[in-house]
Amino acid sequence: MKTRITELFGIEHPIIQGGMHYVGYAQLAAAVSNAGGLGIITALTQKTPDDLRNEIAKCRDMTDKPFGVNVTFLPTLNPPDYPAIFKAIIEGGVKVVETAGNNPSEYLPLLKEHGIKVIHKCTAVRHALKAQTIGCDAVSVDGFECGGHPGEDDIPNMILLPRAADELDIPFVSSGGQADARSLVASLAMGAEGMNMGTRFIATQEAPVHENVKQAIVAASELDTRLVMRPLRNTERVMTNVAVERLLEKERALGSDLKFADIAEEVAGVYPRIMIDGEMDAGAWSCGMVAGLIHDIPTCQELITRIMAEAEQIITNRLARMQGAAG
Repeated sequence: MKTRITELFGIEHPIIQGGMHYVGYAQLAAAVSNAGGLGIITALTQKTPDDLRNEIAKCRDMTDKPFGVNVTFLPTLNPPDYPAIFKAIIEGGVKVVETAGNNPSEYLPLLKEHGIKVIHKCTAVRHALKAQTIGCDAVSVDGFECGGHPGEDDIPNMILLPRAADELDIPFVSSGGQADARSLVASLAMGAEGMNMGTRFIATQEAPVHENVKQAIVAASELDTRLVMRPLRNTERVMTNVAVERLLEKERALGSDLKFADIAEEVAGVYPRIMIDGEMDAGAWSCGMVAGLIHDIPTCQELITRIMAEAEQIITNRLARMQGAAG
């Protein structure tokens, strides 16, 4: 399948594995890329820019296909060493960067100079238009269903994707609620040029996370996520567990007096305990409503091959048959 996204990134299938904290390592990124999608390493999961450099080299050893690096711009008093991170990306020969969080405009000239394509994650059409204006090559449009940070507008993809298609000139992919061939075909119908999957790729054989995490996703329904940190306007969609319900009780009790310090125990530094050690009640971890559509733990190759085969069936059989009947 050829779309503007496959052409832009030089990939076989219009499927991207989005950056995910303590998930986006070389092992997963290479598996996705080898299967014809675009795998992405998460820069800020690496402790130092040198560690990122090594992870990029490791991924290069595991695939000769294109892969990218996710760089999230955090609103923090002690920001990561972004210049060193981008130096590692450039020297590693990476040709795709997924940016997220704050405006990436400061680094776009440097990336453009080295022929690197930039796709920026957006949760609103106005943000996507800004990304287009500053020179991003593509955007990932994240609907309210997504795991992680869905923004504060609460617009689901059935509305957000067609709105993006109405406004944007650059290509975009859908993100949030994407799991299978139906997701892909629906996204294409609404104007996207492909789809980005996060939670679905956690439940794969190559995802370097504890088996408990994968089984939790498979066992979950679409009702098992919660929105936390809404009072702080830093909303995150996470899988429910004991710690998350405790966090929500604190939010209800403290109301407008809530401070980050009040919930730090449930959200700060918990990812290694969950993703590596499998302590499923250790705290809040990002997970999309799409968990309700995930029922197995295939290899990335099996997953992507299945999606593309079933997408072709939907387009050439189901939809074409309806068109034929109408004719």
